[in-house]
Amino acid sequence: MECVFCAIVAGAPAHRVADEPAGVAFLDVRPVFKGHVLVVPRAHVPVLTDLPEQQLAPYFGLVRRVAAAVEAGLGAGGTFVAMNNRVSQSVPHLHTHVVPRTRGDGLRGFFWPRTRYTDDADATEAAARVRAALG
Repeated sequence: MECVFCAIVAGAPAHRVADEPAGVAFLDVRPVFKGHVLVVPRAHVPVLTDLPEQQLAPYFGLVRRVAAAVEAGLGAGGTFVAMNNRVSQSVPHLHTHVVPRTRGDGLRGFFWPRTRYTDDADATEAAARVRAALG
């Protein structure tokens, strides 16, 4: 099965807002709000951890410019910038959502329920595990 985002990168129809070496940005066909943009790297990269390190700065530079353009171009009060990796990733090609936001737009907490650590020791352990994984 062909990757729909690879097809868009290759020239399939999409409402493009940017097309440059770092990636392609286009409107999401199922937007949270009008002007919801997806930014994808040109190469088929399933998740963020697969993106080569030398492509990080150019890719996130594009995401940053798109976020500024969404605010300026749509008169948005801000943006919500997010990415899923594997879980809830509808297309297995790295993509970053840039969603325009305005006060009172009804988006509350987006998709994630909030939780709390049991206690300080619980938080300390979680931080230590992530720190250890970083090396």
